[in-house]
Amino acid sequence: MNRRTVLGGLFAAASVPALSACAGGITSLDGEGSAAGGGSGSSKSGITIGTANFTENQVLGYLYAAVLEAAGVKTKVRPNLGTREIVIPALRGGDIDLLPEYQGALLTYLDPKATATEEGEMQNDLAIALPAGLQVLPYGGAEDADAFVVTRETARKYGLTSLADLKKQNGRLVIGAAPEVKTRRVGAVGIKDVYGVEFKEFKSLDSSGPLVKGALKKGDVDVANMFTTDTDILANDWVVLTDPENLIPGQHIVPLIADRKADSTVRKALARLGNVLTTEQLTELNRQVDKDKKDPEDVADAYAKQHGLTK
Repeated sequence: MNRRTVLGGLFAAASVPALSACAGGITSLDGEGSAAGGGSGSSKSGITIGTANFTENQVLGYLYAAVLEAAGVKTKVRPNLGTREIVIPALRGGDIDLLPEYQGALLTYLDPKATATEEGEMQNDLAIALPAGLQVLPYGGAEDADAFVVTRETARKYGLTSLADLKKQNGRLVIGAAPEVKTRRVGAVGIKDVYGVEFKEFKSLDSSGPLVKGALKKGDVDVANMFTTDTDILANDWVVLTDPENLIPGQHIVPLIADRKADSTVRKALARLGNVLTTEQLTELNRQVDKDKKDPEDVADAYAKQHGLTK
């Protein structure tokens, strides 16, 4: 997958008003929105949607485009741009206007010391941590969290059921993941700090992609960082290690948007999608792309039409 060069530097956090979560788990929506920007933006000139470099994020990007087009907003999707270190500076710089994001991962990126794991609390903390000019819209019901996975054979050999069990094999196991996981708290750093785990080696591969999956199958890595909506976990009978200390926060899908585009039309369209899309449905959409080799845009368009989000 191609990655663009970094479009700007990392940023300092800036304070914006907090959001409140309702009992149903979806942040309240008042038509103009309660996040920073207050609906002062305009989508009349269209919206450019960017996505990270993995299947699910691309599908989400095209789902965003489908529901926005149905609401009368012109869209352009720029898929597969890369990691947060690339796409967030692109969002701030105006190269893109909207990103599908994940609550916990985004919060940890913005504030490495963040401890919130509950959805409403994370939404509030995100509103505070985001730099001026950006805001999160209501989070949806679908969720995709990081997972650390081993083969069934490895689990039996070493008696592994949780991340805590890895400590018994300190200095013996190899972990494979995307390069940035080596320095992220929801990664090698956090596993060491929270569980006292020392790996023999960190192999830089990809995010729940063919490189890390192939390495796990071949035995080149013992532990692989994947996503919970990845259909290969069940298909290969791999074991997801539990997280008793709650290192890994909740990861509900949340739109991250520039204030300049966050008007009521955009808010309402994305809120409709967030209220309809479930974790199980998102997993199935991933399967259609990864296993059936369907085009992400076609998969997204078919889902949106099937569920009454488009005509």
